[in-house]
Amino acid sequence: MSPAGRSYAEHHGRAFGGWLIVFAVGYVVLHHAGTVFTDLGDVGDTRTRWADWIDLLTPYVVTGAAAGALRGGGASRGNWTLFWFATVLYTQGHGIHLAANSVNNAVAGDGEPAYLWDEHVGHYLWYVGFYLVVVALAVALADRRPRGGIGAHVLALLVGFTTFTNSVEGQTPWLGIGASVVFAGWGLLTRDGMGRLLLTAYAFAGLLFLGFGVWQGGFPEFSELGWI
Repeated sequence: MSPAGRSYAEHHGRAFGGWLIVFAVGYVVLHHAGTVFTDLGDVGDTRTRWADWIDLLTPYVVTGAAAGALRGGGASRGNWTLFWFATVLYTQGHGIHLAANSVNNAVAGDGEPAYLWDEHVGHYLWYVGFYLVVVALAVALADRRPRGGIGAHVLALLVGFTTFTNSVEGQTPWLGIGASVVFAGWGLLTRDGMGRLLLTAYAFAGLLFLGFGVWQGGFPEFSELGWI
């Protein structure tokens, strides 16, 4: 590769690599907001929790970082179209989940419509939207290898762990298993570039699903087991 070509590749590697770190960290931390920030308690007499307010940041951080990575990686018009659809689905699902979950908490879990929108409709829209964002990133950055070495794979493991925890506690284990199989297979076939991180993240998620499912004889929520 010529010096100019190396300079271009290095520049764009840095341009999307940093955004991928923000994307992964935002996903890992904010998709666990209800657990990570639960000890912060309630906000005055509003009957809402600080975790809910922090969770408002989730779609901005996750989709904003994904957009930065796509721009840095020189995404095509088709990638941006998929990303637009995915982000609408993701943010709509997250908004439904957050609002319904907050209302359900305020009425001590007695609201059946809130439960339906939070645990079922909201979660499926939210998670499918996220997986489509991952598709957009995987396609746009298929032949690019982000820097980071072992650190990038550690973040990928945390992404896989978050996929597992969100799917089990969010009552969407089979959606998570299906996504893990597809992305791990995709990563195996395209492992020369971004596929390596897909393989690390989703093969690990698949192993967690398998181990937990065999151990528990199914996929009970962690809250049902008294773990959170």
